[in-house]
Amino acid sequence: MLRVGNLQRSIDFYTRVLGMQLLRTSENPAYKYSLAFIGFGKNPEHAELELTYNWGVEHYEMGTAFGHIALGVPDVHGACDAIRAAGGQVTREPGPVKGGTTVIAFVTDPDGYKIELIERP
Repeated sequence: MLRVGNLQRSIDFYTRVLGMQLLRTSENPAYKYSLAFIGFGKNPEHAELELTYNWGVEHYEMGTAFGHIALGVPDVHGACDAIRAAGGQVTREPGPVKGGTTVIAFVTDPDGYKIELIERP
């Protein structure tokens, strides 16, 4: 689960920029939060990511325990080109991981969360 400052902005990023699907949403007026579940498909075949918007909270401090989300993609260079074309920000260009040969890159979502792309042909 990621806490986000603007639910629609985050849905747009994960669906339009990263190509995920919006799977479902829910509202909880009594506790003042909204949820969106996104992924490349539904559970149990695919993992889902929960986006939580606490009404009225537009910014969160990044904690020191969270590192990044990792996604396997068949072509990191092509994925980065598509992400840039969709308005996304590539923060580490494609290349081998330090001390290895696996090709990776990093992108950043609108709330500052890091997403590692790992080439898995």
